[in-house]
Amino acid sequence: MGPEGKTLLNIIILGFGFMFMFTAFQTCGNIEQTVIKSFNSTEFHGSGYTSMAIIYGVFSASNLIAPSVVAVIGPQLSMFFSGLVYSGYIAMFIHPYTWSFYTASVVVGIAAAILWTAQGNLLTINSTDATIGRNSGIFWALLQFSLFFGNMYIYFAWHGHVHISDKDRQTVFISLTVISLVGSFLFFLIQKPEPEATPSEASESLLQTEATPGLGSQALDAFSSMCVTLAPFPPSGLELTFYSGVYGTCIGAMTQFGNDAKSLIGLSGIFIGLGEILGGGVFGMLNKCNRFGRNPVVLLGLITHFVAFYLIFLNIASDAPIAPEEGTHLQAYITPSVEVALLCSFLLGLGDSCFNTQLLSIVGFMFREDSAPAFAVFKFVQSITAALAFFYSNYLLLHWQLLIMVVVGFLGTLSFFVAEWVVVSSRRDTDYDNI
Repeated sequence: MGPEGKTLLNIIILGFGFMFMFTAFQTCGNIEQTVIKSFNSTEFHGSGYTSMAIIYGVFSASNLIAPSVVAVIGPQLSMFFSGLVYSGYIAMFIHPYTWSFYTASVVVGIAAAILWTAQGNLLTINSTDATIGRNSGIFWALLQFSLFFGNMYIYFAWHGHVHISDKDRQTVFISLTVISLVGSFLFFLIQKPEPEATPSEASESLLQTEATPGLGSQALDAFSSMCVTLAPFPPSGLELTFYSGVYGTCIGAMTQFGNDAKSLIGLSGIFIGLGEILGGGVFGMLNKCNRFGRNPVVLLGLITHFVAFYLIFLNIASDAPIAPEEGTHLQAYITPSVEVALLCSFLLGLGDSCFNTQLLSIVGFMFREDSAPAFAVFKFVQSITAALAFFYSNYLLLHWQLLIMVVVGFLGTLSFFVAEWVVVSSRRDTDYDNI
């Protein structure tokens, strides 16, 4: 197998590893608030939203050390050990205690920073300028299959259930723990890519290595360079919070959907996954939009999200995110429709994939030489906004959460346009210098 075939195989294995891991973790995040509301123990006093806020808060802080960890032990082992921590967090729900719940949230936040920094590093070193868009799409599409498989299981397992029993919970989380472990061990199949350097390039590389600053300096340089592209990142954190935790809880709280409301959480996740997979395939794997740049894809993502937010505003009761286990009895602006709710799930996934595939592409393109620190900064901004969103999800009604996402999404899209303009301008300057 040639070098290009080996790097493509690495991207596919990377995608499958994350698909298995996040089949478990994203399903866990989607259902944990509903599961906690149904938990019978009077000694447990946890909140799924608070747990996710802790995870993403620690995640954001841990991105400061993640590049150093990845540099010391390598991306492959970094992802493996991080995957074991993810599996431990999921296994905690088999017999949860308040102290273990929040302790695991802190530890998995640290592991998440290392995992995603290593992922960005592996994606970059297995890509070229010509293949970074395609590889980002392949990885994103495979990753988002996790939403499809995990939530399909939830839909059939919980169909017709009004209350989630201890046995239901234990069966689900034992299965998810095993699936997560499978993904962790898949990372050992990734092979080291073969460098393709000419003698002159090798000499330049040697000179650059001698002058390379320390890891802390690299991280600082990457952070400074990325100031121009920081602003597009916050919308992805808010959207991650909404589709991965809040929206499923809202659907499960709608008593107007009948006894199937709990199982609809799984069906909603399936439709989110379908949107993510379609977006990743069309705008990444097929790689048809390069001639027009990344801006049209990001604009499509913004429009798709705005349509979804408006329909959710009309279709879901305003107190659904904070409703008790018995659900909400408030009326929405229209007669609540399961079909509209699932359409919104699909649009949320499609819009999110439009934005994230282009973010992965632009970060990988701009910061090829310092990919680990660059992706750490990306995840730092994304995770800190996700932490804030999970925190306020405990208190804010739905329409206020939607308004925040509309405003931040609009400003983030404008910022992405500026970042893309900088990329195009720098490419033209480089081409001119090479004449």
